[in-house]
Amino acid sequence: QVQLVESGGGLVQPGGSLRLSCAASGSLFNIYAMGWYRQAPGNLRELVATISSGGNTHYVDSVKGRFPISRDNAKNTVYLQMNSVQAEATAVYYCHAAAARRSYWGQGTPVTVSS
Repeated sequence: QVQLVESGGGLVQPGGSLRLSCAASGSLFNIYAMGWYRQAPGNLRELVATISSGGNTHYVDSVKGRFPISRDNAKNTVYLQMNSVQAEATAVYYCHAAAARRSYWGQGTPVTVSS
């Protein structure tokens, strides 16, 4: 089993920055990628960014260059640095871990972009 705990969400002004963290624990040896998804009200959950165990990253076009994803292997933690946020970034952000036979989700952390 893998447990994912997100933190760092909250209220941020347009143009501001926020850093989300996802701490992973449990049986991590089968995890080959981690990432962030988001779900805005009335929308489907969508991919934001992923990072593989080898450090390869992938981003949805709308966040490229603004939301870098990174990981600290010593802390088993993945980060999403959100820069120059706009109103469309308002959503619940979920951490995801992909293993060989299943995937895992965190409980989500809400991000609200508003002045």
